[in-house]
Amino acid sequence: MNTTLRRTSVAAMALTVSFGMAACGSDDSADSSSSTTEESSSAPASPSEEASPTEEAAASGEFGAACADVPATGAGSFQGMSEAPVATAASNNPVLSTLVEAVGAANLVDTLNDLPEATVFAPANAAFEAVPPRALNQLLQDTDALTNVLTYHVLPERVAPEDLAGTHTTVQGEDLEVEGSGEDFTVNGDASIVCGNVQTANATVYIIDGVLMPPAN
Repeated sequence: MNTTLRRTSVAAMALTVSFGMAACGSDDSADSSSSTTEESSSAPASPSEEASPTEEAAASGEFGAACADVPATGAGSFQGMSEAPVATAASNNPVLSTLVEAVGAANLVDTLNDLPEATVFAPANAAFEAVPPRALNQLLQDTDALTNVLTYHVLPERVAPEDLAGTHTTVQGEDLEVEGSGEDFTVNGDASIVCGNVQTANATVYIIDGVLMPPAN
């Protein structure tokens, strides 16, 4: 009788140990599954698509539809222009090639590059194309008149977009008037800023769609 009881107790203990080990194994499996799920959910997302030139411009402060025409890479890009003084920076940007030709004809490259700070209203190529060819050729051949016109596009200080609206005295000596706010500005009521807040090493550039003419004396 005692022998039978001892055997029954041993069997019961064996079953208890067996169930306990099974339960531990189940907990370990659950912990492992939970850990795998957490690692999967914390895995980094796949990289997003490359931003368009317009999106890159918006992210770095430039604004305007024509910013998409500026090269995305190289010396003529926004990043490349920011590393060079204004006349050199403009010479690397194909959007401003006619302006660069005019600045060279007026011998203003060093003058603009040496300004400590400036704001430049830079006519895009299309702005010069709107000028009658004969009048443009005459202007390019008259150094004094050309200098007078080009320096009227330059302010002797950096002006941020939030300070742009108002009257400003140019390097040429006459005033110009900027109207608007946000990302919508006109200069002297005619030319619109089509790509603004472009930074160079010594200037802030606003690309415009017209050529500004100083008041006649």
